[in-house]
Amino acid sequence: MIESSDFRNARIPLNHGAGHIPVLGFGTLIPDLAVTMNATRDALEAGFRHFDCAERYRNEREVGEALQAGVAAGGIAREDIFVTTKLWNTNHRPERVEPAFEASLERLGLNYLDLYLIHTPFAFQPGDEQDPRDQNGNVIYDSGVTLLDTWRAMESLVDRGKCRAIGLSDISLSELLTIYEAARIKPAVVQVESHPYLPETELLEFCKEKDVVFLAFAPLGHGMRPGPLEDPVILAIAARVGKTSAQVLLAWAVQRGTALLTTPKGADRARENFNISALPEDALDEINRIQTRQRLNDVVKTGSPGFIPRVQST
Repeated sequence: MIESSDFRNARIPLNHGAGHIPVLGFGTLIPDLAVTMNATRDALEAGFRHFDCAERYRNEREVGEALQAGVAAGGIAREDIFVTTKLWNTNHRPERVEPAFEASLERLGLNYLDLYLIHTPFAFQPGDEQDPRDQNGNVIYDSGVTLLDTWRAMESLVDRGKCRAIGLSDISLSELLTIYEAARIKPAVVQVESHPYLPETELLEFCKEKDVVFLAFAPLGHGMRPGPLEDPVILAIAARVGKTSAQVLLAWAVQRGTALLTTPKGADRARENFNISALPEDALDEINRIQTRQRLNDVVKTGSPGFIPRVQST
């Protein structure tokens, strides 16, 4: 349950007493390292306290440096910052999990993580190459490890006290059920693509029932054009309530009970994305009636990140 009617300060409690996750999160999937540092500092200054990273993004060090500089300048305590990073597919074997975790921790310049996620349910060939391919260009998967094997190693990180909570990303409800039922430490967070074109209602209801935080990435449709930002329903509501399309989409996400990640790359956009407020109920109903269905990221099929539009409208 979201605590606070002020979305900017709203938090959701994590299960097994692992603290709270700020509802509004800053995603760090930014290829340019200089932009990463500036955008992270701008997000912190705008008010964001939840930062989502990943080994795969290859910019943990830059995010860490920006956070340390921003925290020092703003007199912010480490305990006020919620930092997530993710285990990449090439490190699913249990003996690789802790070294990968420690390497991310070192790059981020932290002595503990608030949340560690399995980036995708797919295990790739172990090694230093993040995107192992065969001679035909096909991903080389690792059949020698199960997702449950990896989860057991993740649980050990919590036992050691350096990671407060663990979860999964880019996962389907059926895959989540398998882990949830077998887990000694239940997933605290599930991070998946979600927006009005991909509401993932069944997964959201399961998460609510089990006290798992549903964390939506690409809540603005990842900037795809055309996409949710240009949907006539969203545009009409934005004009009616005096907000931008982005603010409408983010408010909808919060009001349906999810945390979210957005990646503003400038100070003005960071302030816009952070300054959201509740929509009237009739606006929520209008958004919920949108019929377009569109998945933007096919990572759930292969484990390889990438935003590929596949539109099916009804």
